[in-house]
Amino acid sequence: MKAVLLDAEEKQESDHRLNHWLGQLKDVLNDAENVLDEFQYQILQKEVMKRCRSTRKKVGYFFSGSNPLVFHFEMARKIKGIRERVDDISDIKAEFNLTAQLEDRKTTMYRRDMTHSFIPSQNVIGRDDDTKKIINLLMQHDVYGNVSVIPIVGIGGLGKTTIAKLVYNDEQVVRQFQLKMWVCVLEDFDVKRLITEIHKSAVGIDENLSIDQLQMRLRVHIKDMKFLLVLDDVLNEDHTKWIELKNLLLGGCNGSKIIVTTRNNSVATIMSTVGSYNLDGLSQKDCLSLFVKLVFKEGEEEQYPNLLEIGKEIVKKCTGVPLVVNTLACLLNSKVDEHEWISIRDNEIWNLNQKESGILLH
Repeated sequence: MKAVLLDAEEKQESDHRLNHWLGQLKDVLNDAENVLDEFQYQILQKEVMKRCRSTRKKVGYFFSGSNPLVFHFEMARKIKGIRERVDDISDIKAEFNLTAQLEDRKTTMYRRDMTHSFIPSQNVIGRDDDTKKIINLLMQHDVYGNVSVIPIVGIGGLGKTTIAKLVYNDEQVVRQFQLKMWVCVLEDFDVKRLITEIHKSAVGIDENLSIDQLQMRLRVHIKDMKFLLVLDDVLNEDHTKWIELKNLLLGGCNGSKIIVTTRNNSVATIMSTVGSYNLDGLSQKDCLSLFVKLVFKEGEEEQYPNLLEIGKEIVKKCTGVPLVVNTLACLLNSKVDEHEWISIRDNEIWNLNQKESGILLH
């Protein structure tokens, strides 16, 4: 299936049966991932039970759905079902006459979700200064031509997209730019796709045009207009591809800006015209405020002082990365068992090295 998946993705728009087949494949892979999550949850649950199990709890545990014997039978049944579904889906692929494409390309089945430009600003903590600084950069007079590029750089989960959204929706920015466009880039820096997405964001219409028609329409639409374009989550390090896209955007009015969010400093170097904005982690104070906001109802933390102290220790280990704080807070939301909090605080995952290109949790 892996060999023909690229061909299937390319042909799905013209064959609704193929689209349905890819949907079935995605569903079964999601179910497989859920099974793995259940195994991980069972491991964490066993750690908790080791700390808090009394004789009475042991009896209740044996007859509950958490009984290891029951769990093993249930997981075996689910795994068997998933394998049978995968086999069935694999057998069906012969009906579509798909061509095997073995080149070294990443499929998009498990890439990060596409982003959009909206965000409720009241849900964001600790990014006011960063937002103001980037807005000031947008307001500065251009000395590098009519379009300047401002990269926001930082590891995954720091909140680059969040800050870009805050800037994009700021009232001062809305007044400054006649046209605003938002495009999520991800791994595939395909120039035609990006022109299509930029054009669609600009005019609000999804048209099936050739790349030549697209570039003509786009250049006409942005001509003599001061625009703001956000290219979110850029990974492309091919300078030629960037120049090809950039040349199509030079027709905008002087003062037009492009904000790029990226995890990669080399991407920022390729695209930047005014230097990069390097995003730091949140302060411990802001991280704790975010954690408390997500875990407890308003004022509820005062009822659980022990949990709050454990929460402070967990937040310290998050090293200022809001996405990690958010993930763990959601995991502990509405849970008041102290042992569960301790299990998260002392989990061995904290001993893993954090890579520059991402974070531990997804």
